[in-house]
Amino acid sequence: MTDVDYRPAAPPANGPSTANLADILERVLDKGIVIAGDIKIDLLDIELLTIRLRLFVASVDTARKAGIDWWETDPALSSKAARSELREENARLRERLEALESADDGEASSSRTKDKAGS
Repeated sequence: MTDVDYRPAAPPANGPSTANLADILERVLDKGIVIAGDIKIDLLDIELLTIRLRLFVASVDTARKAGIDWWETDPALSSKAARSELREENARLRERLEALESADDGEASSSRTKDKAGS
């Protein structure tokens, strides 16, 4: 064996072991990560605009454990929530229609009573 053929082993890495992207993503989704920030625009010490940004990246299960489930009740994101909202709106409209019809019937019967009394 010559010096050219001899290659010593690489020294052990002293830093943290590298993880592939899938491992990192799995860890983030399992534990969750919160990113928060504020954007503020002032002009001569007058606050013109403030935007507060909050980003929570997690799996659905982790979000539910944290008490976050707004996507289940948002009609734009959930067909179940959209149907529920339509049912509620339909019920409110039916109640209003019944109230209007009963008020209209009450006015009609009172005007008939007045007509009979007047003749």
